[in-house]
Amino acid sequence: MRLYGEFEKLRMSDETIDLTNCDREPIDIPGLIKPHGVLLVLQDPTLEIVQVSSNTQLVGRQPEELLGKPLSDLLDAKEINLIQQCLAEDFESINPLNLSIKRLNKSMYFDGIVHRMPPVIIIELEQKKTKGKTGFFDFYQQVRGTITRIQKAPTLLEMCQIVVKEVRRITGFDRVMVYRFDQEGAGSVIAEDTNQETPYLDLHYPPSDIPKQARQLYTLNWLRLIPDANYQPVPLIPENNPLTNQPLDLSQSVLRSVSPIHLEYLKNMGVVASMSISLIHDQKLWGLIACHHSSPKYVPYNIRTICEFIGQVMSVELVNKEASEDSEYKMQLQLLQTQFVEALSQAENLLSGMVQLKSQLLNLVNATGAVICSGDQCILVGETPSEEEVHALLHWVKPHLEQGLFETRSLSKHYPAGESFKAIASGVLALEISRVHHNYILWFRPEVLQTVNWGGNPNKPVEVFSDGSLRMSPRKSFELWQETVQGSALPWKPCEIQAVAELRSLIVGVVLRQADKLASMNFELQRSNEELDSFAYVASHDLKEPLRGIHNYANFLMEDYGEVLNEDGIGKLQTLVRLTQRMEDLINSLLHFSRLGRAELMRQPVNLDELVQQVIMTLTIARPHSEVEFRIPQPLPMVQCDRAQVNELFSNLISNAIKYNDKAHKWVEIGFVAGNGKNFYLHPPTFYVRDNGIGIAQEYLERIFQIFRRLHGRDEFGGGTGAGLTIARKIAERHGGRIWVESTPTEGSTFYFTLWGEATA
Repeated sequence: MRLYGEFEKLRMSDETIDLTNCDREPIDIPGLIKPHGVLLVLQDPTLEIVQVSSNTQLVGRQPEELLGKPLSDLLDAKEINLIQQCLAEDFESINPLNLSIKRLNKSMYFDGIVHRMPPVIIIELEQKKTKGKTGFFDFYQQVRGTITRIQKAPTLLEMCQIVVKEVRRITGFDRVMVYRFDQEGAGSVIAEDTNQETPYLDLHYPPSDIPKQARQLYTLNWLRLIPDANYQPVPLIPENNPLTNQPLDLSQSVLRSVSPIHLEYLKNMGVVASMSISLIHDQKLWGLIACHHSSPKYVPYNIRTICEFIGQVMSVELVNKEASEDSEYKMQLQLLQTQFVEALSQAENLLSGMVQLKSQLLNLVNATGAVICSGDQCILVGETPSEEEVHALLHWVKPHLEQGLFETRSLSKHYPAGESFKAIASGVLALEISRVHHNYILWFRPEVLQTVNWGGNPNKPVEVFSDGSLRMSPRKSFELWQETVQGSALPWKPCEIQAVAELRSLIVGVVLRQADKLASMNFELQRSNEELDSFAYVASHDLKEPLRGIHNYANFLMEDYGEVLNEDGIGKLQTLVRLTQRMEDLINSLLHFSRLGRAELMRQPVNLDELVQQVIMTLTIARPHSEVEFRIPQPLPMVQCDRAQVNELFSNLISNAIKYNDKAHKWVEIGFVAGNGKNFYLHPPTFYVRDNGIGIAQEYLERIFQIFRRLHGRDEFGGGTGAGLTIARKIAERHGGRIWVESTPTEGSTFYFTLWGEATA
């Protein structure tokens, strides 16, 4: 069963019929007002009367006597001046005006409510029995004690109970309630004071009882009064605003006629008069102070002003009362947040830091399960859906995040696939830490079977009219109606949601500090690398000159003194020449390596298929006696890269594959594995050079990329300086890629590398 048993659509005779008439009703432009006052519409700024309610007899005039006339035909200069002053200032703080109209030597007194609705001015007149308006001292005396009791109330519920008692004492209504909305628009009575036999306390009501557009109007108007639900609505003359030829917007009007559906609803409850006062928290409708009476009841404007003020004070106090609730629990949450920050600040990355805090992660929001997602990796904590279900849920949640958060106590209501795991994850609270790096945390709560007490059956009945049309109608009974609710978890507390929101800020703060530290380390590393490159360049360049002298003088000695020196002396000079030659080779390799880090990449479109064929041809000419089978399973793509450097990269890998091979039949395979997309920047291909050579032991797989590191004797497998693979890695990294190897001794090796370039073919 759904938590709120409303049916928005009904399937009849294989045809779906929309029944959301409550939510579609244009209640802000009814074209009608309640009959206990008169409404005048004036052109701004001439104050010419362009539209009136048809009950202007209340001010002693017929509608036709007022239409097209200046307001001065009805009010004297003093009243006109009051209205103009009101329009020039903040009329919301000045209303109501104390107005009088003389008719047949008799004065009638009115509360005048003025507001603008461009391009017109609206004046509403409610007749009162006496002249003048309540003074500040009288007002203060009536509200002083009430406000003090509200402020001193220790809890939210006690404050609500004080308010209903005070409002009922001031107004005399039969029943006064505090009606609180939940996040889905459903309401419940959390405080009540009444002389009626049937209590409404703790009863629930579906969202459709007060539809969306009605809740919106409650945020615009702090108070609404219906003196008699049996009233006959009064139309406006003319029907549309003559300046716009559109229905007049009455959303700010105190006389606006209410929805016929709502009037029917009140009658079914046995309510004849009602008044509601809005309770606003964080600029949202938190609830209502709802007043009911079993007979007609008009509440004077000054009393309504007192009640409205009480509602505003209570709205302010909501923040304080909610802040004081669960104070010990909130302190525990703050302690957990501190532990998070300390652990994350010492962790290498977000994922490893979170893993260390599994129990705290659940305790932070009193959850039974949680999932930490980073990229494609997920870590499950406690009772959670499967990893596959989590990925699908996260994909659905992302577009539903509001300010990085999503929460629900009934997931299956929004996400039908959640029905399969509602037993462990009916409640979901999701937090987005980083959209760029795909870092998310999800918390879960299990389904909890509950019995909800409704004020009558919440499933609205359907009326079928003679023409076959359908409409939802208010229910007839408001007697206790119980429902067992499935698919819902315990609701997430506001303090828990706030703790999660603060956690994101704390995590971001830690990540930023780590990023600053890493940036500083990178800067120092870059500076050190640049200095090392400069040193290597200068050192290798300067070392070549004395080394060349040693090499030449050794040859001179053998040439000039060969007859004098014995065989041992000649051998030592020959060894010296070989050592200087090797030293020069090492210096040349070091110089070339340092130049790679200094030279600017010359990116251009390069056909790797042609490049590799040229490399193979060059190596074949250089090794005419080496019989090698070259395999290229598929044509290599064209890539943006530095042609000379990538040529050297392939040359080093392919020549090593030939050199370190003792098989009778040697083969080398050059190929690539395509990425997941056409864009090589996002999904670069992985190239490889594979051979059936001697292979490399597991413990040496990383060491072989170190400069001058050889795994064999100096003269084995053709010798060499041991710089080739180091240069290959440097080239791959300079292109934004990387290189690695997989190998099995005696069977062969595969060198993989990526080049961060965009494929053009």
